Amino acid sequence: QLQLVESGGGSVQAGGSLRLSCAASGDTNREYCIGWFRQAPGQERQGVACTDSDDVPYTCSFEGRFTISQDIDKNTLDLKIDSLKPEDTGMYYCAAAFDYCLGSCPSPPDFAYWGQGLQVTVSS
Repeated sequence: QLQLVESGGGSVQAGGSLRLSCAASGDTNREYCIGWFRQAPGQERQGVACTDSDDVPYTCSFEGRFTISQDIDKNTLDLKIDSLKPEDTGMYYCAAAFDYCLGSCPSPPDFAYWGQGLQVTVSS
């Protein structure tokens, strides 16, 4: 199993940047895919970006404003969001699965392990 803990959320002004971090613990020696998801109020959860134990990243189309970086030794996955917009407001989740990523935008049903999520609020 995997345990995931997110940190770094908060309130920011539009145009600013934010870095979120996800720390994984548990059975981290297996092949895995780990990613970030977000859920805006009243909307479905959507994939943001993911990478795997081979450190091959994939970022969904968000105008290049989202960047993930993995530290395999520390079992962490960071998400940096630049040029924040009010529509980026929502809950952000880290999730993982025991499989390689499929080389595409991560889909929530494919991920078995989830963090508690954290709130990001962007004000205009």
